[in-house]
Amino acid sequence: MNLLLDLEILGWLLVGLAGLLGIPTFAALVAGEPFSPYLLSAITAAVLGLPLAISARAPNRRMRNRDAFLVVAGGWLVASSFGALPYVLSGVLGPVDALFESASGFTTTGSTVMTDLESAPRALHLWRALSQWVGGMGIIVFAVAILPLLGIGGMQMFKAEVPGPITDKLTPRVADTARRLWLIYVGLTGIAFLTFWVAGMGPFDALCHALTTLSTGGFSTRSASLGAFSPLMQWLVVFFMLAAGMNFVLHHQLLMGRFRQVFRDSELRFYLATALAWTGVVALGLASAGESAPIRDAAFQVVSLLTTTGYGTANYELWPALPQLLLVPLLALGGMAGSTSGGLKSMRVVLGLRSFQVALRRIIHPHAVHTVRFNDRAIADDVIAGVGVFFIAYLLLTFLGSLVVGSAGYDVMTAVSTSLTAVSNVGPGFGAVGPADNFAHLPAYVKLSLCLLMVAGRLEIFTLLVIFSPAFWRR
Repeated sequence: MNLLLDLEILGWLLVGLAGLLGIPTFAALVAGEPFSPYLLSAITAAVLGLPLAISARAPNRRMRNRDAFLVVAGGWLVASSFGALPYVLSGVLGPVDALFESASGFTTTGSTVMTDLESAPRALHLWRALSQWVGGMGIIVFAVAILPLLGIGGMQMFKAEVPGPITDKLTPRVADTARRLWLIYVGLTGIAFLTFWVAGMGPFDALCHALTTLSTGGFSTRSASLGAFSPLMQWLVVFFMLAAGMNFVLHHQLLMGRFRQVFRDSELRFYLATALAWTGVVALGLASAGESAPIRDAAFQVVSLLTTTGYGTANYELWPALPQLLLVPLLALGGMAGSTSGGLKSMRVVLGLRSFQVALRRIIHPHAVHTVRFNDRAIADDVIAGVGVFFIAYLLLTFLGSLVVGSAGYDVMTAVSTSLTAVSNVGPGFGAVGPADNFAHLPAYVKLSLCLLMVAGRLEIFTLLVIFSPAFWRR
């Protein structure tokens, strides 16, 4: 393990975090709000990060797999920890709540402990939105784009942070891929900002919601979330949430004019079909119950939960039982691989369903040769096995999280949905953490446990778990 190189990269990540904190510092100055919480946070990150980056300069620039896991997991934990400083120094939240809010931001979970969002400083709202936006595409993907400037290869880190069943690259050079992904991300965010502004949002609300929509984060500037805005705005947010839940490689192919290749993608068809089918059935259930805007409410909540954004326009816990039950699997499903959403990812679900079909065929025709195919390609058995292992790890982590929440005296629905929404990076759940509630009432040890679950879910579980394995630290 190249520990000097790992410390050097983490040092530069702290320096980058200090630079990011300069944005809310400037915003506070412009708005006439106290700027010291953000400036002191930036100075703290820089004072610790810059000497570490310089003094730990490693002569060996080669990164191994274990280094990548350590840097990626460490980077997210460091970002969540130092990102909590503005909340504490501004006096808005205590240390545990601040860490929870910061981890929820960087992992784009969107669960919040803040109860009166309208009274919070604008600069703090901007910091919440920026933390989600940076975490959306991935702080390590951003780092990979600039690592060649330090003479460090980043392929291992890219795989450690984006460990999906099939890793797509736009170019042979991973740094070029990372830069193009970020350019598309920035461009879509800019389009969303201008669209929201022109459609009637104020410029500040438009900026914050553009940052948290494209990141599928769900932090809002209003306690009523998107329910505080017009029906037109809600439909626009539905469109951009769907776009953010798509694989960003497909966005690149659309820009290149490869429309046929995009719309032949099996995962995209499954993702869009799921959104459409769930919206239709939920809307029918709401219409039969006499809801005033069944199609809009159904579309918004289905897409919000499917993409793990977590915005809300209605309290779905007041809906009839069937529409509520249909929302439960959306807490786990997630958007497409290569998107900013969390959850299991549509690709894993598609591969799981197709492997199930192949298993049935092998039982019926044991001597025939059957393979799982995806986009006209045969999928290797080790990839299918990896999908199964991920499902098991996901369920196990969710169960353990449920036990922690349940130990605090919460009912089964609250315990399971709280854990599930943390591992899937969704935000709202059911019971005491429903769309009309928040997470402030949870005990401190539960909040700290959820922080780990949120980071594990954002890194697709194994990247964080391996560093807690004794075998990882053996020579």
